[in-house]
Amino acid sequence: MVFAAAMVVVRLFQGTLINTWPTRAGLISLVLVAVFVIAVVAWGLTDGRADAIANPDPDRRADLAMTWLLAGLVAGIVSGAVTWLISLFYKGLYVGTLINELTTFAAFTALLVFLPGMGGVTVGRWAVDRQLEKMPVRHHGLAAGNQDRVDTDVFAAVRADETPTGEVVTPGLRTSAVAGAGARETTEVTLPAYADEPTLPAATAQPQQPVTPADTGQILQHPPEDDQR
Repeated sequence: MVFAAAMVVVRLFQGTLINTWPTRAGLISLVLVAVFVIAVVAWGLTDGRADAIANPDPDRRADLAMTWLLAGLVAGIVSGAVTWLISLFYKGLYVGTLINELTTFAAFTALLVFLPGMGGVTVGRWAVDRQLEKMPVRHHGLAAGNQDRVDTDVFAAVRADETPTGEVVTPGLRTSAVAGAGARETTEVTLPAYADEPTLPAATAQPQQPVTPADTGQILQHPPEDDQR
């Protein structure tokens, strides 16, 4: 709506100045259009810088192209309709028919808004991106803490890769004991379980009968027959 109002003001100035200096109608029109374009470029430059500062990542930035296209179409249609209504009361304006104002002149106004506006947006984003490239990357909060633990994470990954292939690692029991002012943490690691070796059946042995004192006496009283002979 701002650009629509600006275009209506330009049309009013155009009609008044051309009526005053008819021989310089072309120069007056070019100067007024240039002023309008400069204002649009300045707005687009500010819009692009604000978007780039709010979203440093280009993939997360807003779709300003659609915004500026809609702004141009609205400015063209509204300014054409308002200018045509004013021409009904003020005959000094140079306007065409209502259809001409809502089609041809509206398209011309949309281009005057969209193309310079997107040019300003592109330049504004480029200026901010160039400044960000010169600035060092700083991490805050958790990112800064994680940066200090990069070496620890690398060594932990290397230790994990040292586990032999096929070895079954049993998580050990962690016990902690507090002694004095500090705490000592001891870790018990259970050795990997290997497959049990096959066992051979043991040879069966004859059960031995216990020897009693009575049997010992009989052996002493009755020597073997070979000794008696």
